[in-house]
Amino acid sequence: MLIDSHCHLDRLDLASHDGSLDAALDAARQRGVGHFLCIGVSAENTAAVKALSQRYEDVDCSVGVHPLDLEPGAEPALGWLLQELDSPGVVAIGETGLDYHYEPEAAELQQQSFRLHLDAAQICGKPVIVHTRAARADTLALLREASLPQAGVLHCFTEDWDMAKSALDLGFYISLSGIVTFRNAEALRDVARRVPADRLLVETDSPYLAPVPYRGKPNLPQYVREVAEFLAELRGVGFEALAAQTTENFKRLFPLARVKS
Repeated sequence: MLIDSHCHLDRLDLASHDGSLDAALDAARQRGVGHFLCIGVSAENTAAVKALSQRYEDVDCSVGVHPLDLEPGAEPALGWLLQELDSPGVVAIGETGLDYHYEPEAAELQQQSFRLHLDAAQICGKPVIVHTRAARADTLALLREASLPQAGVLHCFTEDWDMAKSALDLGFYISLSGIVTFRNAEALRDVARRVPADRLLVETDSPYLAPVPYRGKPNLPQYVREVAEFLAELRGVGFEALAAQTTENFKRLFPLARVKS
Protein backbone atom coordinates (compact mmCIF):
# COMPACT_ATOMS: atom_id res chain seq x y z
CA MET A 1 0.00 0.00 0.00
CA LEU A 2 1.04 3.57 -0.75
CA ILE A 3 0.11 6.74 1.11
CA ASP A 4 -0.07 10.17 -0.46
CA SER A 5 1.32 12.04 2.52
CA HIS A 6 0.56 15.52 1.18
CA CYS A 7 -2.22 16.47 -1.23
CA HIS A 8 -4.74 19.27 -1.65
CA LEU A 9 -7.92 17.37 -2.44
CA ASP A 10 -10.06 20.50 -2.20
CA ARG A 11 -8.06 22.04 -5.07
CA LEU A 12 -7.88 19.17 -7.54
CA ASP A 13 -8.60 19.71 -11.22
CA LEU A 14 -11.15 16.95 -11.71
CA ALA A 15 -11.90 17.42 -15.40
CA SER A 16 -10.34 14.04 -16.20
CA HIS A 17 -12.68 12.42 -13.66
CA ASP A 18 -15.93 14.08 -14.73
CA GLY A 19 -15.67 16.54 -11.87
CA SER A 20 -15.88 13.79 -9.27
CA LEU A 21 -13.52 13.60 -6.30
CA ASP A 22 -14.92 10.11 -5.65
CA ALA A 23 -13.67 9.02 -9.07
CA ALA A 24 -10.25 10.60 -8.54
CA LEU A 25 -9.80 8.86 -5.20
CA ASP A 26 -11.03 5.56 -6.62
CA ALA A 27 -8.48 5.85 -9.44
CA ALA A 28 -5.76 6.28 -6.83
CA ARG A 29 -7.04 3.37 -4.75
CA GLN A 30 -6.97 1.14 -7.82
CA ARG A 31 -3.27 1.93 -8.14
CA GLY A 32 -2.55 0.91 -4.56
CA VAL A 33 -2.94 4.21 -2.75
CA GLY A 34 -4.64 3.37 0.51
CA HIS A 35 -4.59 6.67 2.41
CA PHE A 36 -4.43 10.42 1.82
CA LEU A 37 -3.42 13.38 3.96
CA CYS A 38 -5.32 16.49 2.82
CA ILE A 39 -3.49 19.66 3.77
CA GLY A 40 -4.82 22.86 5.27
CA VAL A 41 -3.32 26.09 3.95
CA SER A 42 -5.58 28.84 5.28
CA ALA A 43 -8.37 29.70 7.66
CA GLU A 44 -10.67 29.72 4.64
CA ASN A 45 -10.01 26.13 3.59
CA THR A 46 -10.00 24.64 7.09
CA ALA A 47 -13.67 23.68 6.95
CA ALA A 48 -13.18 22.08 3.53
CA VAL A 49 -10.30 19.81 4.53
CA LYS A 50 -12.00 18.83 7.78
CA ALA A 51 -15.18 17.97 5.85
CA LEU A 52 -13.21 15.73 3.51
CA SER A 53 -11.65 13.90 6.44
CA GLN A 54 -15.13 13.23 7.77
CA ARG A 55 -16.50 12.19 4.38
CA TYR A 56 -13.82 9.62 3.57
CA GLU A 57 -12.45 7.03 5.98
CA ASP A 58 -9.10 6.96 4.18
CA VAL A 59 -8.58 10.74 4.27
CA ASP A 60 -7.10 12.59 7.22
CA CYS A 61 -6.24 16.28 7.27
CA SER A 62 -4.03 18.95 8.73
CA VAL A 63 -4.82 22.51 9.77
CA GLY A 64 -2.58 25.53 9.34
CA VAL A 65 -1.78 28.65 7.35
CA HIS A 66 0.70 28.49 4.49
CA PRO A 67 3.34 31.25 4.50
CA LEU A 68 2.03 32.54 1.16
CA ASP A 69 -1.55 32.69 2.50
CA LEU A 70 -0.75 35.13 5.29
CA GLU A 71 -2.35 38.56 5.32
CA PRO A 72 -0.79 41.40 7.36
CA GLY A 73 -3.06 42.20 10.27
CA ALA A 74 -4.92 38.89 9.93
CA GLU A 75 -2.34 36.47 11.27
CA PRO A 76 -3.64 33.19 12.69
CA ALA A 77 -4.29 33.24 16.43
CA LEU A 78 -2.98 30.51 18.69
CA GLY A 79 -6.41 29.97 20.24
CA TRP A 80 -8.01 29.52 16.82
CA LEU A 81 -5.32 27.10 15.69
CA LEU A 82 -5.53 24.96 18.84
CA GLN A 83 -9.32 24.83 18.58
CA GLU A 84 -9.19 23.68 14.96
CA LEU A 85 -6.48 21.14 15.74
CA ASP A 86 -8.68 19.60 18.41
CA SER A 87 -11.04 18.09 15.85
CA PRO A 88 -11.58 14.52 14.62
CA GLY A 89 -9.49 13.68 11.58
CA VAL A 90 -6.96 16.48 12.14
CA VAL A 91 -3.68 14.65 12.59
CA ALA A 92 -1.08 17.37 11.92
CA ILE A 93 -0.27 21.08 11.94
CA GLY A 94 0.38 22.96 8.73
CA GLU A 95 1.38 23.44 6.27
CA THR A 96 3.43 26.22 7.74
CA GLY A 97 6.97 27.47 7.25
CA LEU A 98 8.86 30.08 5.28
CA ASP A 99 8.89 31.04 1.59
CA TYR A 100 11.27 33.85 0.69
CA HIS A 101 11.31 32.88 -2.98
CA TYR A 102 7.95 34.49 -3.67
CA GLU A 103 7.55 36.87 -0.74
CA PRO A 104 10.91 37.86 0.77
CA GLU A 105 9.35 41.12 1.91
CA ALA A 106 7.05 39.17 4.23
CA ALA A 107 9.86 37.37 6.07
CA GLU A 108 9.00 38.82 9.49
CA LEU A 109 5.31 38.01 9.17
CA GLN A 110 6.11 34.48 8.01
CA GLN A 111 8.48 33.93 10.93
CA GLN A 112 5.83 35.08 13.41
CA SER A 113 3.30 32.67 11.94
CA PHE A 114 5.80 29.81 11.82
CA ARG A 115 6.64 30.35 15.50
CA LEU A 116 2.93 30.31 16.35
CA HIS A 117 2.47 26.97 14.58
CA LEU A 118 5.51 25.56 16.38
CA ASP A 119 4.07 26.80 19.69
CA ALA A 120 0.86 24.94 18.86
CA ALA A 121 2.91 21.82 18.14
CA GLN A 122 4.52 22.11 21.57
CA ILE A 123 1.11 22.35 23.20
CA CYS A 124 -0.88 19.69 21.34
CA GLY A 125 1.91 17.28 20.42
CA LYS A 126 0.86 16.85 16.80
CA PRO A 127 3.54 16.74 14.07
CA VAL A 128 4.22 19.84 12.01
CA ILE A 129 4.31 19.91 8.20
CA VAL A 130 6.92 22.41 7.00
CA HIS A 131 7.10 24.27 3.69
CA THR A 132 10.46 25.89 3.08
CA ARG A 133 11.79 27.66 0.00
CA ALA A 134 14.77 30.00 -0.24
CA ALA A 135 14.73 30.23 3.56
CA ARG A 136 17.10 27.48 4.60
CA ALA A 137 18.93 29.20 7.49
CA ASP A 138 15.83 30.73 9.08
CA THR A 139 13.80 27.52 8.75
CA LEU A 140 16.45 25.49 10.54
CA ALA A 141 17.01 28.20 13.15
CA LEU A 142 13.33 28.30 14.07
CA LEU A 143 13.10 24.51 14.20
CA ARG A 144 16.12 24.38 16.49
CA GLU A 145 14.63 27.14 18.64
CA ALA A 146 11.37 25.21 18.97
CA SER A 147 13.16 21.96 19.90
CA LEU A 148 10.00 19.93 19.38
CA PRO A 149 9.81 16.64 21.25
CA GLN A 150 7.88 15.04 18.38
CA ALA A 151 8.94 14.56 14.77
CA GLY A 152 7.74 16.60 11.83
CA VAL A 153 8.30 16.61 8.08
CA LEU A 154 9.86 18.88 5.48
CA HIS A 155 7.39 18.30 2.68
CA CYS A 156 8.04 18.53 -1.07
CA PHE A 157 11.73 18.76 -0.27
CA THR A 158 13.80 20.66 -2.83
CA GLU A 159 16.92 21.66 -0.90
CA ASP A 160 20.38 20.04 -0.77
CA TRP A 161 21.79 17.25 1.36
CA ASP A 162 23.23 19.63 3.96
CA MET A 163 19.77 20.92 4.78
CA ALA A 164 18.28 17.44 4.68
CA LYS A 165 20.95 16.19 7.09
CA SER A 166 20.31 19.12 9.44
CA ALA A 167 16.57 18.40 9.42
CA LEU A 168 17.15 14.69 9.95
CA ASP A 169 19.38 15.51 12.91
CA LEU A 170 16.45 17.44 14.41
CA GLY A 171 14.25 14.34 14.10
CA PHE A 172 12.41 15.41 10.96
CA TYR A 173 11.32 13.28 8.04
CA ILE A 174 11.88 14.15 4.36
CA SER A 175 8.99 13.90 1.90
CA LEU A 176 9.65 13.78 -1.83
CA SER A 177 7.26 14.75 -4.61
CA GLY A 178 7.23 14.52 -8.39
CA ILE A 179 10.00 17.13 -8.53
CA VAL A 180 12.49 14.32 -7.97
CA THR A 181 11.60 12.98 -11.44
CA PHE A 182 12.33 16.29 -13.23
CA ARG A 183 15.30 16.33 -15.59
CA ASN A 184 17.07 19.18 -13.78
CA ALA A 185 16.70 17.69 -10.28
CA GLU A 186 19.97 15.76 -9.96
CA ALA A 187 20.90 17.47 -6.67
CA LEU A 188 17.55 16.41 -5.26
CA ARG A 189 18.07 12.86 -6.52
CA ASP A 190 21.32 12.81 -4.54
CA VAL A 191 19.28 13.64 -1.44
CA ALA A 192 16.72 10.98 -2.35
CA ARG A 193 19.43 8.33 -2.48
CA ARG A 194 20.81 9.31 0.93
CA VAL A 195 17.74 9.81 3.13
CA PRO A 196 17.52 6.93 5.62
CA ALA A 197 14.82 4.46 4.64
CA ASP A 198 12.94 4.95 7.91
CA ARG A 199 12.66 8.74 7.47
CA LEU A 200 11.33 8.91 3.91
CA LEU A 201 7.81 9.81 2.76
CA VAL A 202 6.23 10.16 -0.68
CA GLU A 203 3.64 12.68 -1.78
CA THR A 204 2.06 14.31 -4.80
CA ASP A 205 1.39 17.84 -3.51
CA SER A 206 -1.44 17.57 -6.04
CA PRO A 207 -2.77 19.41 -7.95
CA TYR A 208 0.75 20.85 -8.30
CA LEU A 209 4.04 19.41 -9.59
CA ALA A 210 2.94 16.35 -11.52
CA PRO A 211 5.78 13.84 -12.00
CA VAL A 212 7.20 12.72 -15.31
CA PRO A 213 5.51 11.61 -17.60
CA TYR A 214 2.64 13.90 -16.56
CA ARG A 215 4.70 17.05 -16.00
CA GLY A 216 2.81 20.15 -17.07
CA LYS A 217 -0.56 18.52 -16.46
CA PRO A 218 -2.73 18.75 -13.32
CA ASN A 219 -1.38 16.43 -10.67
CA LEU A 220 -3.58 13.74 -9.10
CA PRO A 221 -3.18 11.56 -6.00
CA GLN A 222 -2.85 8.45 -8.18
CA TYR A 223 0.47 9.78 -9.46
CA VAL A 224 2.13 9.14 -6.10
CA ARG A 225 2.71 5.72 -7.64
CA GLU A 226 5.03 7.28 -10.23
CA VAL A 227 6.96 9.05 -7.48
CA ALA A 228 7.33 5.85 -5.48
CA GLU A 229 8.33 3.75 -8.49
CA PHE A 230 10.95 6.31 -9.47
CA LEU A 231 12.37 6.42 -5.94
CA ALA A 232 12.46 2.64 -5.67
CA GLU A 233 14.54 2.39 -8.84
CA LEU A 234 16.74 5.31 -7.77
CA ARG A 235 17.43 3.73 -4.38
CA GLY A 236 17.88 0.22 -5.78
CA VAL A 237 15.02 -1.38 -3.86
CA GLY A 238 11.83 -3.10 -4.89
CA PHE A 239 8.69 -1.04 -5.29
CA GLU A 240 6.72 -3.09 -2.77
CA ALA A 241 9.50 -2.68 -0.20
CA LEU A 242 9.57 1.08 -0.66
CA ALA A 243 5.78 1.32 -0.51
CA ALA A 244 5.68 -0.70 2.70
CA GLN A 245 8.51 1.30 4.27
CA THR A 246 7.04 4.72 3.48
CA THR A 247 3.65 3.57 4.75
CA GLU A 248 5.17 2.47 8.05
CA ASN A 249 7.03 5.79 8.24
CA PHE A 250 3.80 7.70 7.72
CA LYS A 251 2.04 5.74 10.45
CA ARG A 252 4.90 6.40 12.86
CA LEU A 253 5.01 10.13 12.09
CA PHE A 254 1.22 10.58 12.14
CA PRO A 255 0.06 8.18 14.86
CA LEU A 256 -3.48 9.61 14.86
CA ALA A 257 -4.00 8.84 11.16
CA ARG A 258 -6.68 6.25 10.49
CA VAL A 259 -4.54 4.05 8.27
CA LYS A 260 -5.90 0.56 7.74
CA SER A 261 -3.35 -2.26 7.66
